Amino acid sequence: MPNDAPTAVLFPGQGSQEPGMRDLVAAEAPELLDRCVELVGEDPFARVADSTRFAQPAIFSASVAGWRRAADHLDLPVAVAGHSLGEFAALVAAGAIDALDALELVVLRGRLMADSGERAGGGTMLALLGVSDDDAARLAAAHGVFVANENAPGQVVLSGATDGIAAAAEAARADGLRAMELGVAGAFHSPQMDAAVAPFAAALDRATFRAPAVPVVSCSTAETMTDPRRDLADGLTRPVRWTATMRALTERGARRFFDAGPGQVLAKLAKRTAPGAEIARLELARA
Repeated sequence: MPNDAPTAVLFPGQGSQEPGMRDLVAAEAPELLDRCVELVGEDPFARVADSTRFAQPAIFSASVAGWRRAADHLDLPVAVAGHSLGEFAALVAAGAIDALDALELVVLRGRLMADSGERAGGGTMLALLGVSDDDAARLAAAHGVFVANENAPGQVVLSGATDGIAAAAEAARADGLRAMELGVAGAFHSPQMDAAVAPFAAALDRATFRAPAVPVVSCSTAETMTDPRRDLADGLTRPVRWTATMRALTERGARRFFDAGPGQVLAKLAKRTAPGAEIARLELARA
């Protein structure tokens, strides 16, 4: 595909961490690294696997650093989009918010989500493979849990109380589906995060946003963000509609997708949701 193919840039969420993130941030966004340690109270990169309160600022900072590494080598994208947490880096890339301001919101988001999970008394998430969206919704309803992510055709994540997720996993396997517990300490993108919404919305109201230089497609609505404060607050409890988001980007004319990283989660999903498109990792764009 020619290098001038219309491009959409994708920013991943939790679970995308990989070795070398800290070095990338130190090289490309040192001010984020220093502020990240200051806001969290310790170096979050050493504890990404321990809690969402560490994972979120580390992954956000690595995404912004990856974008900076490659931005000068890319034409202006037709749109950007982020998967859950990735929406903050997408807004930074679009020029809608300063990176340091976004980092403060991300640190608060991670803390509030961790606290909400602890207060709810236990929750987790379950990935289902080989399932239709409708069957996943029926399975969730039958066991009192919720659809959290529609990631790609045949890949849906459920979220909810630990016992409900365990029951859903057992039922899914009995139906011949692959079901994998994600090992997260919280039922993200579900009503278990309700307690985080009001304080996070208050912080968003105090933050400064600008009109983006390129469209930012919301992963909750699969439509262009017009009110990022509302979208980011609502996104705590709404499902991620990533399949629909990728469809919206394709309808905008995107024929090439760059995964800003860290990791290759969105690049792999793009192969399933945008067959025939050129797909690459953004941090490797200089090659």
